Amino acid sequence: MNIDLSRDYACKLDEEDELASYRDKFLHADADMIYMDGNSLGKLPLRTVGRIKQIVKEEWGTNLIRSWGINWFQSPIQVGEKIAQLVGAAPGQVAVGDSTTINLYKLAMSALMLRPDRKKIVTDTLNFPSDLYMLQGCAHVLGGKHQIHLLEPADGLRVNTQAVLDAIDEDTALVTLSHVVFKSGYMYDAKTITEYAHQKGALVLWDLSHAVGAVPVELDAWGADFAAGCTYKYLNGGPGAPAFLYVRRDLQKDALSPIWGWFGERAPFSFELDYMPAEGIQRFLSGTPPVLSVLAMEQGVDLLLEVGIQRLRKKSILLTSYMIDLFDAILAPMGFTLGTPREVEQRGSHVSIRHADGYRINLALIEDMNVIPDFREPDNIRLGLTPMYTSFQDVWESVNRIQRVVTEKRHLRFPETRHAVT
Repeated sequence: MNIDLSRDYACKLDEEDELASYRDKFLHADADMIYMDGNSLGKLPLRTVGRIKQIVKEEWGTNLIRSWGINWFQSPIQVGEKIAQLVGAAPGQVAVGDSTTINLYKLAMSALMLRPDRKKIVTDTLNFPSDLYMLQGCAHVLGGKHQIHLLEPADGLRVNTQAVLDAIDEDTALVTLSHVVFKSGYMYDAKTITEYAHQKGALVLWDLSHAVGAVPVELDAWGADFAAGCTYKYLNGGPGAPAFLYVRRDLQKDALSPIWGWFGERAPFSFELDYMPAEGIQRFLSGTPPVLSVLAMEQGVDLLLEVGIQRLRKKSILLTSYMIDLFDAILAPMGFTLGTPREVEQRGSHVSIRHADGYRINLALIEDMNVIPDFREPDNIRLGLTPMYTSFQDVWESVNRIQRVVTEKRHLRFPETRHAVT
């Protein structure tokens, strides 16, 4: 391998970066800090600060309850329509509200109710654990009649597409996977899996939490039935920002949320005593939405729409490829292994590197070296490469500081005892 390992080369890549100007649209409170955790919590868009002040001072402070009639009531649908453009969905299929887990629960239960005679749920051990807990809860609520078929990765990184297809049969009610896997960044062939599941009569639910805003998503083109995802990662919506859900238009007449609330009712302000579901995607809303968070999150979505997902994906590929090149030249000889697929078409926008002492190395990076990645058990250091504000110099500097931690044995000063949040 013959690559330029100099910082000058990273600077050259930054000079050629067509998205470089967007870095200045985010708050960078510490110029020396290298932030590599945008795949867990995106940075703060500067425009969000002004918008929150406006919402609090004018819409809440001055207009008070009148703001519900001006723009608050429709905000879950209006912001959902913007997210729809990022996930390849035509209007009328995406809404915002509740957490990712609650939305996944709504959709999984809806799918299982649409396939009452089928008892198999196909997923994998790479899925985010909360998704698996949610499925276990669904099976419990439905009387323990469903079997959760857990696929295992052969290499620890990915489950082969054919293995997924082989697991889907005429008894499968639901196939649910993360489009981009949270540990390794592996990206499934969603179209192939969805089409095959439909041939077998099964429904498909995609978790887009590590995909939306980072890689192209084409829910309508895939023929996806359901999808959900969070907004505080690549959408930069802020901590705990509400999630979104997607229900394919032709399913909406028969699909029903298991959580009935007044925002999903056909005429919420008529205050009828018996629930009648609203038409369309609104029926999947439940209680009163967190308006401040919904409207604040909209600013990050607007930025992504301004840039365009294809341009974001182009830079993401350049960033992750550059990181892997530096990994091969510098970190692999030091005992690290790559925890992310090398194939571009199978890779999202974060790179995992693995090391037996990964937890303490991660602590040393945060505490000693002012680099902020995150750690996922048992040995994964995740490096999130967010195209709008991660620079090539950030990538170079991260690898340099990781090298220093191990060379200087800084990580040995830290305990192996896990913190509550890793």
